Amino acid sequence: MSEQKIVNIGLFAHVDAGKTSLSEQILFETGKIRSAGKVDKGNTVTDNLEIEKQRGITVSASIFSVEHNNVKLNFIDTPGHVDFSSETENAIPAVDMAILIVSAQEGLQAQTYKIVSNLIKTKKPFVVLFNKIDQSTENISFHIENLEKELGVNVVEFQRVTEYEQGGVFVEDVFSQNNVNETFIEKISEYDDLLLEKYIDNQSITKQELAGSFKKSFNKQKLIPVLFSSAKKSVGISNLLDFISQYSENTSVTNDKLSAIVFKNYFDKKQGKWSAVRIFSGKISAKSNIVNVRNGITLKTGLIRNTDLVEQSVIQEFEAGDIAWVQGLKSTLPGDFLGEKPENIILPDIEQAFLQVQVSPENDADIQNLAEALQELNEEIPGLNFSFVKETSELNINIRGLIQKEILQAEIENRYGIKVKFSEPAVIYKETPTKTVEGFVRYWLPKPCWAIMLFKIEPGERNSGVIFESKVSVDKIKQHYQNDVEKAIPTALKQGILGWQVDDVRITLIDGEDHEVHTKSNDFTIATPMGIMDGLQKSEPILLEPVLHFTISAPDEFLGNLISELTKMRAEISQPEIENNICKISGEIPLSEQLDFPVKLQAITGGKAKYITKFSTWKECPVEYGKTRPYSGISPLDTAKYILKARKALQ
Repeated sequence: MSEQKIVNIGLFAHVDAGKTSLSEQILFETGKIRSAGKVDKGNTVTDNLEIEKQRGITVSASIFSVEHNNVKLNFIDTPGHVDFSSETENAIPAVDMAILIVSAQEGLQAQTYKIVSNLIKTKKPFVVLFNKIDQSTENISFHIENLEKELGVNVVEFQRVTEYEQGGVFVEDVFSQNNVNETFIEKISEYDDLLLEKYIDNQSITKQELAGSFKKSFNKQKLIPVLFSSAKKSVGISNLLDFISQYSENTSVTNDKLSAIVFKNYFDKKQGKWSAVRIFSGKISAKSNIVNVRNGITLKTGLIRNTDLVEQSVIQEFEAGDIAWVQGLKSTLPGDFLGEKPENIILPDIEQAFLQVQVSPENDADIQNLAEALQELNEEIPGLNFSFVKETSELNINIRGLIQKEILQAEIENRYGIKVKFSEPAVIYKETPTKTVEGFVRYWLPKPCWAIMLFKIEPGERNSGVIFESKVSVDKIKQHYQNDVEKAIPTALKQGILGWQVDDVRITLIDGEDHEVHTKSNDFTIATPMGIMDGLQKSEPILLEPVLHFTISAPDEFLGNLISELTKMRAEISQPEIENNICKISGEIPLSEQLDFPVKLQAITGGKAKYITKFSTWKECPVEYGKTRPYSGISPLDTAKYILKARKALQ
């Protein structure tokens, strides 16, 4: 591990909390740039995509490095809009600590809750930074009280805000005063028995003792410190940097075995694919071989580049604790581990994209170029799930919302020069069998081929996923052929009888045979989807729809209207709570029913409501509310064409 202390910091926020402006001030404060850029002028360093400059929002995570107090600080500036939260979620495992930026005016907002939930789950220490304190400080006390109540965390004010008579603001740390306030000492002592004993006995406690105890509690996520800033007025920036360099720790270990994670990819027109990699142990050198844990593929690294946005340079290697850009990591996706997966890393919840759109070029001649562009974007954007159906020239991707659709449309035109059209977003469903059935396949013509199988297909418990096992002797089907069957199951279940991915199903291979002469290496791979679909067509499948857990906070005068509206949308509602004239409604609601609800909600309440959702589960969908679709491509039930296609005899 590098002798210099390195800390990797994630910048997280709800949109418009001032995160990008804060990044600019950090670059300016540490001497990386001569003047801080402004979002409204489109001249910020971290928002370097053309679409980010045009829209004034961050849509892609960026990485920059600075040095402060002889500590190297690698910052990951993540998007704040929910449509791009996959970038945010994938950055979490790479950081040692997080800065949660909250507007001092608006307080906690929808995206804030999701970020905190993942930070708590992954045990990442984090601070809450109230930004925009130059606008007003009157709501800060309320927001701080709300932090503990709404987030369920133990908060301690590490800084104070002082207002000048002329209207300016000043930030100072609790340790900058000769006398640290009693509240701070009490908070720290709660998690330190020795300090608590001294405090009860009225013994003196030094600043060094308090600082050391605070550092331990902070890094164990027992205490969440509150800091303040005004990025616009350059207030609190140096205080923030001091805090990070003094109280944060690097979570890497000294170990020769490589353990690293890829958390972002992007494609350069001239240099190809670059991957942002955080190393937990070991090191990565240029022109070396490393293994992708997900698929076992050995990769050869190309060039390695530092993460300094202003002074980019090629380096020969980087070690545990650091982040760098690595070239040549083909087939890697955000979230892939390299070398081996570290034991102490807890992965965040990555929320799926539940909307699908079809993309088509305005000029039919661009279809191949568009497919290649979407394939690149698929490796950059987690959850895009690009698929190309050659038979119908369908290009499909998954998205999280309408803003992402607009951004993608503009990005494809700006970056690849292709004008495209998007279909209206459709909710993604799943399907599952309701009856236990058998599926049979006898694949022995046209020779040479031989794969005979009998499957038992049973409904699984809800949210149990796909379970496969074989009860066939290796005397009947050799083990390597049975391995081929298991590997082919996910492909066989990509589309079922209703046109959607099949889930919550138990599949058992109960009989079959191979042939010493006629069975070829790919026969059981080809035959598996035919046997599975043969069974599924008899299984009376039903649709499953994505369901969200929701929470609404609004003035209680709107309670009746909200209950009425939610009932129309098939929501299941818990008993509402009312406190201080604010009603809190929670429950579950089908995703398809609430696509335009956030806009409708603000209209109902005059913009006074807060709406928070997260994925809850998949539930059975009544036929009248769901949507089936035809099989895309050649169905395994059309055995003649399917076999020709699988054997590459049909173009």
